[in-house]
Amino acid sequence: MKLSKSEEKLMDLIWSNEPLFMKDLLEIHPQPKPAPSTVATLLKRMQQKGYVGFKLFGNSRQYHALVEKPDYFSGQVKTIIKDFFSDNPLQFASFFTKKADLTTKELEEIKKLVENEIERRKK
Repeated sequence: MKLSKSEEKLMDLIWSNEPLFMKDLLEIHPQPKPAPSTVATLLKRMQQKGYVGFKLFGNSRQYHALVEKPDYFSGQVKTIIKDFFSDNPLQFASFFTKKADLTTKELEEIKKLVENEIERRKK
């Protein structure tokens, strides 16, 4: 299940600062800061979706991620490939390399990454 943009913002704060309490989230959240009730609602939704867990300390909850950031974004990329490129990674790669306005140097770096991954998989 996908996170909303507001949930992704909170999740990014959690990934970068976990574990943390809601008061910590409110403190580090950039302006404009959401109301505490809004953060509580978002955290509850994120728990229901399986992205956030917590430990109880008295009446306070200390939140932590249940999904690692690379795993979340990998899932998002797979969804984009499925939804917009007929589940064809080659169409995505073609679109990305032609339409992302990459420099020759950036394309060469991507080429090296691909070549290194090919070599790693051959072993």
